[in-house]
Amino acid sequence: MAGTEDYRSFLDYQHHSGIDRTFDTETEMKRDYSEKKVVVIGAGLSGQALVRYLVTRGASVALSDQRQAEQIAGLESLEGLPVRYDFGGHDLSLFEQADLVAVSPGVPLDCEPLRLAASLNIPLLGEIEIAAAEIEAPIIGITGTNGKSTTTSLIGEVMRVCNRRVFVGGNIGTPLVEACDEDYDVLAVELSSFQLETVRKFHPRFGLLLNLSSDHLDRYPDLHSYYLAKLEMFRNMNASDFAILNADDPEICRLADSIKATKVWFSAEGKDVQGMLREIDHLYWNWNGANINLPLAQLQLQGDHNIENAMAAMIPALLMGCPAEDAWRAVCSFTGLEHRMQLVRKLNGVSWYNDSKGTNVGSVVKSLSGLQAPVTLIAGGKDKGGEYAPLRPLVEEKVETLILIGEAAARMAQELSGATQIRLAATLESAVEQAYEVTPAGGTVLLSPACSSFDMFKNFAVRGEEFSRLVQQLSAEGGAA
Repeated sequence: MAGTEDYRSFLDYQHHSGIDRTFDTETEMKRDYSEKKVVVIGAGLSGQALVRYLVTRGASVALSDQRQAEQIAGLESLEGLPVRYDFGGHDLSLFEQADLVAVSPGVPLDCEPLRLAASLNIPLLGEIEIAAAEIEAPIIGITGTNGKSTTTSLIGEVMRVCNRRVFVGGNIGTPLVEACDEDYDVLAVELSSFQLETVRKFHPRFGLLLNLSSDHLDRYPDLHSYYLAKLEMFRNMNASDFAILNADDPEICRLADSIKATKVWFSAEGKDVQGMLREIDHLYWNWNGANINLPLAQLQLQGDHNIENAMAAMIPALLMGCPAEDAWRAVCSFTGLEHRMQLVRKLNGVSWYNDSKGTNVGSVVKSLSGLQAPVTLIAGGKDKGGEYAPLRPLVEEKVETLILIGEAAARMAQELSGATQIRLAATLESAVEQAYEVTPAGGTVLLSPACSSFDMFKNFAVRGEEFSRLVQQLSAEGGAA
């Protein structure tokens, strides 16, 4: 797609062309897949979950992926199912003959088989849209550039304490379509921009937009197109729904006028908003005459960004009538997620943090902001197309040594030249060894890549696990054990 207008045109096409009328029933949302020919494109976790779901609904399913079967994990979960496999490329005739193409979030919408299907007015629907059509319980959708997984997990903990049967999933792990055959009171669903590209009638009861910053410019033609994808979550929401928004984010404030849902704001900077604001050492819930104060000293999560996450996570529960003391107790007992500012070890006076989930510049900025100098920062990986210059002020202030790995290392070194001492490492193991050598007692080593992991690792979790393993192998006397 050439630019913002082309991307906007695609989104409008998805919503207004009426291409999925074959599947609409009198209930508007639910679809009948019986004897329909469906191609699932993308054989990852969501794609495989879609296959299982569609087969049980009577569809004739083909699974298509550019990769060979031996490169795809988890296919054993489909053994015995009547599925046609199209691996090692895409058989365009399958797409020409399909009644529906179910799109996995990792598949770019401008790839040839999807462009062909769109030209033939064949519906392109993602897993979120397909699953939500069958779900009647209220959905809490959580999106933004950073903090989605932590906030989604926090909401899950809060709802459990408030005795709600809650599903926690989406982009965080369990595909939403797996919730269709279960009975839940509420669903907390992390939503990536990729997942939101292929929704049409998706209508969450609560929509959380945590923040917006540069990311995924290897996927989108420009930054505004990325923001447009995020805003798709709100397209079908109305005044009886709630949009929970960050009042401290200028991009969100600029785009908020297009959101028709009732707006509930949160502000860690203490802005006087209708919603939740921070007042020095406590949070204050300012909504419909409520007067609720929550002491921040009880919060175990560290960093200003986690205060924002905690505020956002509390709001749906409070709007649903959960007792504030119960919800806050759940938030305060939460200690964080793996690979997100996770303390791996303290060795010789040095703290080692695994922040492998920090896959964009905005995330690294938030992580560095909560640390004191001197920091040794290990960064780099697969370049996502954004600028690294916004890291410069914090690198100059806090990072004594920057160790760069992966495909993006050369570009990062060029853009951050002069900000601090920069080293290159051919492997993560070498980066850990160099960090051990140069970081003084009282300092911190932070793995926060600002890049995806796919040049060197299967995913961010594998990268974080390898970092943790390497750090645990270090001996107090010197280097790797």
